[in-house]
Amino acid sequence: MTKHVLLALTSHAKLGDTGRPTGYYVGEAAHPAAMFAKFGYEIDFVSVAGGAPPADGAEADDPVVKAFLDEPALRAKLADTPTADTLDAADYDAILYVGGHGAMWDFPHARPLLRLGGEIHQRGGVVGAVCHGPAALTGLRLPNGTLLAKGREVAGFSNEEEEAVGLTGVVPFLLEDRLTEKGARYTKGEPWTVHAVADDRLVTGQNPQSATRVAELMITALGGH
Repeated sequence: MTKHVLLALTSHAKLGDTGRPTGYYVGEAAHPAAMFAKFGYEIDFVSVAGGAPPADGAEADDPVVKAFLDEPALRAKLADTPTADTLDAADYDAILYVGGHGAMWDFPHARPLLRLGGEIHQRGGVVGAVCHGPAALTGLRLPNGTLLAKGREVAGFSNEEEEAVGLTGVVPFLLEDRLTEKGARYTKGEPWTVHAVADDRLVTGQNPQSATRVAELMITALGGH
C-alpha cells in the first residue's frame, strides 16, 4: 500500500525587523520529497495559513530543487496548500515539519498543525522535522497532553549556526535553547554537517545538509516500502 507523507510549511514571510523576506527553505522540502518519491510515497503539503506559502533559499544550481519547483503536480499543490484543520490524520503515515526561518515565528503556536502531528504519531505514524522545523516540537503535544519531544533525542538548528548566519538577535528564540528548556535531549554535530537522529518514531535533523538523511530515517521508521 502506498505511503502518504505530509510536508508542513511555514506561512511566515517576514524575517523579524530586518526588512528581509523569509519562508520555508525550499531545499529542506525538495530533498526529502525526492527521497520519498524514490520509494513511491505520495507527497502532500500543508501550511499554517493555507494558500501559497512563502519560499526562501531556492538555489538555482541545485538540480533537486529545480526539479522540485518544475514538477507540475507539486507546483499545483504548492500553489494552494490546505490548512491542517481540513485534513485527517488517518490519511497520513508521516508528517515532516520543513524548516526555514519563518517556522520560528508560526510553528510553535500553529495549534491545528501541531495537533495533526500529534494525532499522526498517536496513530503509529512518524513525525519528522529538519533545521528550524523542530520549532514545532516546542509546542507539539500528544493527545494526552505530553510534549512529544520531552525526554527524546532531538536535533535542530544550533546556536552556533544561528550566530554564523547573524540572526541570533532576530529570531524570537534560539531553537537549541528552547528545545532543551522543553525537556528534549538536544543533540548536535559540527555546524553545517549532516546530523540527524531517530528516537522511536520522531526523526529530526540539524540543518539543511541533514534534510535527505531525515527523509532516509523516516523511511526506515516507516518500514521502507
